[in-house]
Amino acid sequence: MRAPAFRHTDPASPRVILYPAIDLKEGRCVRLVQGDMAQAKVFNDDPAAQAEAFEMQGFSWLHVVDLDGAFAGAPRNASAVDAILARVKLPVQLGGGVREMRTLEGWLEKGVSRVIIGTAAVRDPAFVREAARRHPGRIAVGIDAKDGRVAVEGWAQTSSMTAEELGRRFEDAGVAAIIYTDIARDGILKGLNIEMTLGLASAVSIPVIASGGLASMADVERLLEPDCAVLAGAITGRALYDGRIDPKEALAAIARAGGRDKGGVA
Repeated sequence: MRAPAFRHTDPASPRVILYPAIDLKEGRCVRLVQGDMAQAKVFNDDPAAQAEAFEMQGFSWLHVVDLDGAFAGAPRNASAVDAILARVKLPVQLGGGVREMRTLEGWLEKGVSRVIIGTAAVRDPAFVREAARRHPGRIAVGIDAKDGRVAVEGWAQTSSMTAEELGRRFEDAGVAAIIYTDIARDGILKGLNIEMTLGLASAVSIPVIASGGLASMADVERLLEPDCAVLAGAITGRALYDGRIDPKEALAAIARAGGRDKGGVA
């Protein structure tokens, strides 16, 4: 089992961690447009090979989502995740369909370094608290927002709760990170919603990872500006697959800004 990740406050951590995304649908590596499963573009039929490529490019973490599991409420791409864990040594943060402790602990036992709880964070906050208590430093909350409101069930439904309200709910729970996704920007390469992400980061003490829309080196450089120092990292998907972001250039810029990425965690 992989060791628990370091906190973002570890002085050895880089200022920002860039997480390459592997989204799984029917065993393949895909990217969606604004969470629409009907708009899935396949980028690799072998997710483990894609994970290995990211490892060889120098990334220090992987962000993996079981898209089918997010809609079903239970894991649906376990074999693909198992193959990724077997192929690479990088720590993996995984979300999608984690609604009960047995599922969460099963992933941790298999070697997932950090499990992301999304829908259940809205529906069952006590589950998040108990998971964080049992597994300190290894639980993240996924907050996906549509028009300012938290979306659940694989983004198929929108709740009445705001991202800040949900984030504050877990202030004292021991959650390692919040992964904030602006659904309107996800997969369409329009740039991160820095304003809303910074708003969430300023409202909570939990480290926040930005997601949704990262499109170019300009976005990476924006993350390295002083006002974004409160952010712990960012997730990138389509821009990597399309070649809009060169991994070597992006990781070099991050290294220059805050020291080498030694695998510290947000």
